[in-house]
Amino acid sequence: MFNYRRTRYLLLATLLTGCGSDPVIDASECHNELSTEESEAGWRLLFDGKSLDQWRSYQKDAVDSGWAIENGCLARVSWAGDLITREQFDNFELKLEWRISDSGNSGIFIRGDESGDSIHHTGYEMQILDNAGHYDAKDPSHRAGALYDMIAPDHDTSKPVGYWNRVHIKANGPDVEFWLNEKLTAKFQQGSPEFQALYNNSKFTSRPKYGTLSKGHIGLQDHFDKVWFRNIRVLP
Repeated sequence: MFNYRRTRYLLLATLLTGCGSDPVIDASECHNELSTEESEAGWRLLFDGKSLDQWRSYQKDAVDSGWAIENGCLARVSWAGDLITREQFDNFELKLEWRISDSGNSGIFIRGDESGDSIHHTGYEMQILDNAGHYDAKDPSHRAGALYDMIAPDHDTSKPVGYWNRVHIKANGPDVEFWLNEKLTAKFQQGSPEFQALYNNSKFTSRPKYGTLSKGHIGLQDHFDKVWFRNIRVLP
């Protein structure tokens, strides 16, 4: 069956790829290790800089070649679709660091399944964005750190292109917090009347399972742009 959406995405990705060469992160920046305190507390790495064994592409058994290990960092280097953890998580804390390319866009999903065309049909997203260069920043609820299209950060705590941003996501039952560079950017209670009101005013109203799952995959978004991740770790 002809998939118009995928064909359109592939064409756009090809055009963007032809616009210039992508930067490459130096190996000296790609740290992937737990501190002694994290190890003792039960944190574990989801990416060690050497293997993608804990990940796979959405609705696939393996990782598409568009996701690669670049000098020890996890990078979206070409068309790949979204990347998800093999394991599913319910109550957890997630920490990672991301660096976005110039005018780039990406995202981090939690509690998503594979029942839709993409993970954002069920899992909700912490936005990754070059706030200074990407046109989507004109909408405050689309800026870095936002609960995408639902809760806008009350301040811009993101670091610019060329710098690493630190993420801390806390999900404990219905209570979820997004932190970016040690600043709270979104806090909500999944399934609450307030969350339902946010959903009703969002672009996701045609997706009835959006934000309803208490357990699911962690995902990284392929939004056509180059993005890097390091120090991806989880505390179940």
